Amino acid sequence: MKILVTGGCGFIGSAVVRQAIAAGHRVVNLDALTYAANPANVAGVAGDPAYAFEQADIRDRAALDRVFATHDPDAVMHLAAESHVDRSIDGPGDFIATNVTGTFHLLEAARAHWTRKGRPAGFRFHHISTDEVFGSLPPDPAIRFTETTPYDPRSPYSASKAGSDHLVRAWFETYGLPVVMTNCSNNYGPYHFPEKLIPVVILNALHGRPIPVYGAGANIRDWLYVEDHAAALLLVLARGAVGRSYNIGGEAEARNIDLVRKLCALMDELRPAGAPHDRLIRFVADRPGHDARYAIDAGRIRAELGWAPTVSLDEGLRRTVAWYLDNAAWWRPLLDRPGVGQRLGTPG
Repeated sequence: MKILVTGGCGFIGSAVVRQAIAAGHRVVNLDALTYAANPANVAGVAGDPAYAFEQADIRDRAALDRVFATHDPDAVMHLAAESHVDRSIDGPGDFIATNVTGTFHLLEAARAHWTRKGRPAGFRFHHISTDEVFGSLPPDPAIRFTETTPYDPRSPYSASKAGSDHLVRAWFETYGLPVVMTNCSNNYGPYHFPEKLIPVVILNALHGRPIPVYGAGANIRDWLYVEDHAAALLLVLARGAVGRSYNIGGEAEARNIDLVRKLCALMDELRPAGAPHDRLIRFVADRPGHDARYAIDAGRIRAELGWAPTVSLDEGLRRTVAWYLDNAAWWRPLLDRPGVGQRLGTPG
C-alpha cells in the first residue's frame, strides 16, 4: 500500500512513517516543516526507496493536488496539525487555519483524487484526532470517553480538532469518501518536541532548572506510548470499518504531579548527579480552562481489531528518559526554536 502521511516529520507522524516503512508500505511524507517538525525524526528511513518526502502545506490546495497526482496514494493518514494547547491560547488563528481549513483542503484534494480513480473501494482517508474534543471528565474512574461521548471542547486547540472531526464525518456522509477516524489519549515517547510536559520535565531536570507544574498538579491524563499508538493507527487503516471511529488509549491514568515525580525518580536513578530532582518542582499559575481529567475507553478497538497497549507507563517513561539522555544531538537544536522553554498560554 502507498500511504500519504501528513505531518510525518512530527512526533506521532514520524512514528507512523517509521512503522509503515518497516511493515513494507510505501510512504509519502507531506510536511510543511513548521516549528515543531524535524526531519531528523525520520532520518532512519529517509534513504529507503519506499520513502518519499514532499514539503507542502495542507492549506495549499494546488500543492495537495500536485502531490496526489504525482504519487497516486492508496490511503491518507492525516496527522498534520497545530497541537500545543498553550500556543492555541496565544494564537488561535493558526490552529483554525491549519486544523480546520487545512483539513478541508485535504479532504477535497483526497475526494478529487478518489473520484478520478473511479472511487476505489479500498481507498481510505484516516483522520487522526484527540480525546480533548470530548472535554473534561469527573474524577470517577468508571467514567471514560467512548466513541459516542458528546463533543465539548474547551480550548482553541480542541475546538479546532473537533471542527476537523466534524468535517471528516460530513465528507463521509455527504460524499461517501471512505474514512476511518481515531481519537487518542496523551502520547509520549522518543522524538517528542520539547514543549510538552514529559520532555520539559526531563530536560529541565537535566539542566537543573525549575520544573513547572500547573496549578496543584491534580489534572489527570491517560498516557499512551507513541509506538503503541502508531501500531494502532496502522491497524485501523488496514482493518477499521469505513465510517467508524475508534478511541485509542494507553489505559494508564496518572495525575500530573505523580507523573512528574515518577520522572524525577527516574532521573535520580539514571542521572544521579543532579538528585534529588524533585527539589526542582515549582507549582505555577494554572492554564486557563485546564481540563481536569481525560481517560479513554478503548473497548471498541480491543474488541473489533484486537489491539491493546503493550508498553506500561513505568516502562514507557523509563525508555523515554533514557532516550533523551542518549540523544542530546536531537533535542539540543530544538531548544532555540521560538517559544520553546517559555511559559505560553497566559493571556492578560
